[in-house]
Amino acid sequence: MFDEYVEHAGTSEVTRRMVPQLEDQGFEPDDPSLAFQTEPESMLTSLETGYFSAGAAELDNNPLFVLGRVQVDIPGSLVAFAIASDMLYMGCSNDLLIHINLKNPEKIVKIPVKAPIYRLFLDPSGRHLVIATSQGDNLYLCSQWREFLPRPIKSFKMIIESIAWNSAFLLSSIGASATGTREILIGGRNGILYEAVLDSKEEIFKSHDRNVNSVFTLPERQPITGLCFQWFPTPENRRGLVIVSTATRIYQFVGAPGDRRSDDGARMFTSLFSAYKGSELKFLELPGSEHSELHTQFARDKTQIASVAWLTGQGIYHGTINYSPSNSTNDALIDSAQLVPYPSPVVPASPAFSVRSNSKQPNVTMEVPVSVGLTEFHFLTLFNDCLRTINKLDSKVDFEEIIPLKPTERIMGLSSDPVNKTYWAYTDSSLFELTTKNESRDVWQIYMRRGEHDTALDYAQTSSQRDAILAAQGDAFLSQKQYAKAAERFAQTSRSFEQVTLALIDSGDRDALQYYLVVRLGRTKKTDLTQRMMLATWLVEFYLSKFNDLDDLIASESAAHDVEDLKTERTMLDKDLKTFFETYKDNLDRLTTYDLILSHGRTEVFLHYATVIGDYQRVVEHWVLEENWEKVITVISGQTGVELYYRYASVLLRQAPQLTVDAWIRQPGLDPLSLIPALLQLQHQSRDPLVPNQAIRYLTHVIFERHNITPTIHNLLITLYASPSFGEDDRPLLRFLSTVPKDIISGKPYYDLDYALRICKANKRIRPCISLYAEMGLWENSVDLALEIGDLELAKANADKAEVEDVRLKKKLWLKIARYVVQDKKDIKSAMAFIRDTSLKIEDILPFFPDFVVIDDFKDEICLALEEYTKDIDKLRAEMDEATKSAELIKKDISNLKNRFVTLEPGERCSNCSYPLFSRQFYVFPCQHCFHADCLIGLVKEYLPAHSLRKILLLQAELIKASSNVPGGGATAAAVNGQNVPMGQVQPSSGPPVPKTQRTLLSSQFGANGTSNPGTQPPLQPTTTTTTGTAMPQQQQQQGIGAGAGGIVNAIGRPASALIANPMGGLLAVSMAPVSLGRNMFVAADRLRDMIVPDALANAIALPSLPWGGANTTTTTSNTTGAGGKKGKTNKKKGEKLSADEEVEKVRESLDELLAGSCPLCESVVAGLDKPFIEPGEVDSWQL
Repeated sequence: MFDEYVEHAGTSEVTRRMVPQLEDQGFEPDDPSLAFQTEPESMLTSLETGYFSAGAAELDNNPLFVLGRVQVDIPGSLVAFAIASDMLYMGCSNDLLIHINLKNPEKIVKIPVKAPIYRLFLDPSGRHLVIATSQGDNLYLCSQWREFLPRPIKSFKMIIESIAWNSAFLLSSIGASATGTREILIGGRNGILYEAVLDSKEEIFKSHDRNVNSVFTLPERQPITGLCFQWFPTPENRRGLVIVSTATRIYQFVGAPGDRRSDDGARMFTSLFSAYKGSELKFLELPGSEHSELHTQFARDKTQIASVAWLTGQGIYHGTINYSPSNSTNDALIDSAQLVPYPSPVVPASPAFSVRSNSKQPNVTMEVPVSVGLTEFHFLTLFNDCLRTINKLDSKVDFEEIIPLKPTERIMGLSSDPVNKTYWAYTDSSLFELTTKNESRDVWQIYMRRGEHDTALDYAQTSSQRDAILAAQGDAFLSQKQYAKAAERFAQTSRSFEQVTLALIDSGDRDALQYYLVVRLGRTKKTDLTQRMMLATWLVEFYLSKFNDLDDLIASESAAHDVEDLKTERTMLDKDLKTFFETYKDNLDRLTTYDLILSHGRTEVFLHYATVIGDYQRVVEHWVLEENWEKVITVISGQTGVELYYRYASVLLRQAPQLTVDAWIRQPGLDPLSLIPALLQLQHQSRDPLVPNQAIRYLTHVIFERHNITPTIHNLLITLYASPSFGEDDRPLLRFLSTVPKDIISGKPYYDLDYALRICKANKRIRPCISLYAEMGLWENSVDLALEIGDLELAKANADKAEVEDVRLKKKLWLKIARYVVQDKKDIKSAMAFIRDTSLKIEDILPFFPDFVVIDDFKDEICLALEEYTKDIDKLRAEMDEATKSAELIKKDISNLKNRFVTLEPGERCSNCSYPLFSRQFYVFPCQHCFHADCLIGLVKEYLPAHSLRKILLLQAELIKASSNVPGGGATAAAVNGQNVPMGQVQPSSGPPVPKTQRTLLSSQFGANGTSNPGTQPPLQPTTTTTTGTAMPQQQQQQGIGAGAGGIVNAIGRPASALIANPMGGLLAVSMAPVSLGRNMFVAADRLRDMIVPDALANAIALPSLPWGGANTTTTTSNTTGAGGKKGKTNKKKGEKLSADEEVEKVRESLDELLAGSCPLCESVVAGLDKPFIEPGEVDSWQL
C-alpha cells in the first residue's frame, strides 16, 4: 500500500537582522514550483505492510510514519547535527554553528566557530552543548548565557567520539535550575574514558570544566563510538551501570559509585572502574561497521534507560536493562538481548513490493545502514537512499520510504530528541523530520499472534480490533478447556450467539454457559425485547435446575459427608437468583415465570419473584391460605398502596385484630370510612373484658391523633361504646363525650347529638344521656334524669353549667334540686346546707316544707336571711344618698354654665354670605363661626339625613301654624340694662325696667307680623366698648341696652338674639343633638331639601318683638335663659294644658336642636374627609 507523500509547509520568511558575529535567518517559504524540480514523482513512494482481520469492519489507513523535508537554508555542508528538548544545533563545514529553537523556529542563530566542527553532543535538557573539533580543541556552549558564543574547554584536549550525560539529573526539577551538569563520561578516539563536570556559571578566573580525569582505558585502544551510564533507581542498591561500545565490541561495567563529596558529582566513576583495572574484561564482540553507534531509550518517566541498541555489521544488537535486585551480582545487565538482522535491499524493478523478514536473496549483499534510531516499537534504519523501519516485536519491515536526494547529496545520519520523541534524518545539504503518526497501528496484531491478548487489548484502537482480539482469546481459552474464561471473552465479542452456545453446550460446562447468557443478556440492546426475554427465561430455568441439583446433592451426601460447602453454594445461588430477578424483572413474562417456578416446586422463589415485581396480591393470597396472618400483615405493610388494606380488612380484623390495627395506625393514607364494614364486625362480637376493643382503639386514634372530623366516624365510635358487647361501664363513653373535639366556629361536637342520644337511650346508658342533654342545652332534662337516678352531685353540676344569663332557668333548676332534697330526702339539715351552697334563699324553699315542720329546725337560717336583708337595705340607702348628691352637683354645674357669654365685634360678618352679622337674625357657635339664621338653615339642610329633614318639615309646618295663632306674633326683645349679667340672663337697663321675655333668636328687623324690612335699615352707628370688652353702638348705650350674651343688639337699635352657651359645650342657644352626616344619602333626601325654605323657616322661628321693637304685645317668663339655654317654665300642675306661646316655644327648641346642633363648617370638614379631591365631572386644574 502506497502513502501519498505530503511535504511539510514552511513558514513565511522573516526579516533578517544583522548582529555582530551572529546572523538571524528565517525559514524560506515553501515554493511548490522549486521544491523538487529534479526529482521524479515516482521516487516519492512509501511501502507499508500490515496484518488486518479478514472480517474487520473498520480499517485504520493512517501511515505509521511521515517523512518530510524541513525548509531551512543550510550554508555550506552539514557535518554534525544534535537535537534535544526542541533545541536544534547544526554544524557546517564552513566553521559555522546554526541554532534553532523549535518553539520559535522563525529565528535562526548562526554562530561562527574558529575550528572545524567534528561532532555535536547535546544533553537531554538542551542546555549544554559540547562542540568537538577534529583538532582536539573542544568548545562548550550554554543556552542560558547572555553572550551566546561557545567557549573553549582547556582540559578537554582530545578528539571526542561520545559523551554520556546524567539524564536523570538534567531532566529533573533540580537539574533545571542547576548550573552544572554533574558527572559526565567522555569517550575519546584513543579508547580512554574520562570523567568530568561542566558548570555554566560565569566566574572570573574559573573555567567551565571541572575535575577532568581519566578513569579507564580500553585494552584495544579503539575509538569509543558509544557510551551511556545509569545509576540504579533503588537507594539500597547503590550501583551504577556503564555501557561502552566500539566498532566491534560492547562492554558492561557495573559497580558502586564513589562517595559524592559535593553536588557537582565529581569522582563518581573512579571506584566503579577501579574494580576492572588489571582484570580480564567481559565483552561481546560482533563484526564491526563503518558507522558504529550506541543508542538508548528511556522509560516513560524519562529517568531510567529502558533499552539499548548497538549498530553492528551483522544487525542491531538490542536488549533491555534489568535493574531487579536479583540481578545485583551479575555484571551483564542487558537482558533479552537479540540481534535483529538488517532487511534485505529492495529490488527496484517494481514500485510496489513487499518485504519479507529474514529472507535473503542469493545475489544481493546485506547493506549496513548509515545510522539507526530507536522508537517505542521500531528500529529506524537509515540507508544511503531510503529509510526503513523494523518492528521490534516481529523484526519485520513495515515502513520504507525512499529519500529524494540530489545527485551530489550524501546521507549523514539520524538523530532523535529523547524528550519530545522527534526523529530527524540529515544529509550534507538537507534536513528531514520523521513524524510518528500511527506507530502502534499494527502492534495489536503482533501481540495477538504471539498469544499476548491482554497486551494486545491495550493497543487496540477500534472496536473491530478489540472484537478480533477477544474472539482469539476466547478460542484460546476454549482450546485450553478454560470454559468460564472463554465464555467471558465470547460474551464481549460479536461472534454469533448460536456458535458460542453450541460450543459451550458441547463442553458440558453449564456454569460457563450460564455466565455467557448473563453477560450476553447485559450486552443485548434494551430495544431487543424478544431476545432479552428469551435469554432471561432460559437463565431462570438454569437457576431452578441448579437449585434442584444442589438440593439432591445435599440430601444424598448429608449422611456421609460434610455438606457445608454445598449449603454455602446454595445460599450464594439463592442470592444470585434474587439479584437476577431484581435486575431483569422487566424482561420476564409474569405468567410464564410463575408457571416455570411452580413447576419446580420453589415456593420461596415464587414469593420472592412476586414481591420483586410488586404482585403483592399473590403473596397475600398465599399467606392467607397458609393462615399465617403475621406474614399477611407484614406483606401488606410493606407496600405503599392501600388497596390490599381494604380488601383483607375484614378477615384480618377478625383473625388478628391487634396486629391489624397496629398496621392501620402505621399507615396514614387509609380512609377510615372504607374500613367501617370491617369495624362493624366487632359491634356485636363477644370479647374478653380484659382485652381492649381494637375497633375502638383505631377510631380513638383516628379522632384524637389524626384529628378526623367526619361525623360518621364519631357516630360509629359512640355506637361501639354504647353497644351491649362493650360492657356496663359508662366511664369510657363519658370520657369520650367530655374530651371529644368540637367545631371551632359553632362550638358543637362533630357527632350527631340526636343519634347519640337515641343510641344511649336504646342501650340504657343513663349517664351518657345526661351528658348529651347538657350538651344539647336541655338543662331541665339533664337535671331531671340525674335526679331520677338519685345522683344529686351530677344534677348540681348540670344546674351549675346552665347559662349564666338565664337567671330564671338557673333558679328553676336549683329549685328542682331543692325540692328533691326537701321532699324526697326529707332532710332539713341537708336542705339548709344546700341553700348555703347555692344562690337560693330560705323563702324560696319554704313552700317545699310540709306544714307540720317545726320552725326550730331552720330558725337560725331565717335569722341569718333577715340579717342579709338588712344589710341589702342599708346598701341601697347608701346608694340612693350618693345619687342624690350627684344630682345636686350636676344642677350646680348647669347653673354655672349659664354665666358663659360670647363677645362680638360690631364689624362681625356672617361666615357664609360675608354680610354684616347684625343686619338680621344670627347664630354664634363656640368655634367663633357666626351665621345668619337663613344662611345656617341653607347650610345645615345639605348635610342632614332624610329622617332629620322630614322632622324639620314637620316642625316647620307646626311652627308656622302655631306662630300664626299667637296674638301679635312678632319678634320680642329682652329688656336689658347697661350692666353685665351672668351668662344666660338679661342685663338690666339704665332706663325703665323691661319685663323678662323668652329668648330672641332673630334680629328686630323682622316685624311683629314676622316680615323683614331690609329697606328701612339706617346706617351703622359708632360703637363703644363696655367693661367686658363688648362693642355696642352709641344709640344702644343711650337706650340702656346691655352687652351681655342676652343683650347684644344690631347697629340700627333693634335687639339681637339672646344667646347663651350650651351646657354640653356645643352650640350656643341649642342642645347637642347627634347628627349623622355623610356623602352617601338617599336620593329622596334631595326632594326633602327642596321643600325647606330658609327665609320662611327663619320667619317662623322668630320670637315676639320687644315693646320698643314695634311689637304690640310682649311675653315674659320667669328665669329666662336665652337661646339654647334651659327654658324658664311656669309651674304647671300635672294634666294642665300648655298655652299657645309655650307650644310655639317648645317647637322652636326642637327645631333649634336640629338646625344648630353643630357648626356646619366644622362638621362639613369632618364629613368630607372621605370625599375625593376632584368630584366626578370636575375639570382637573392641577393636571400638569
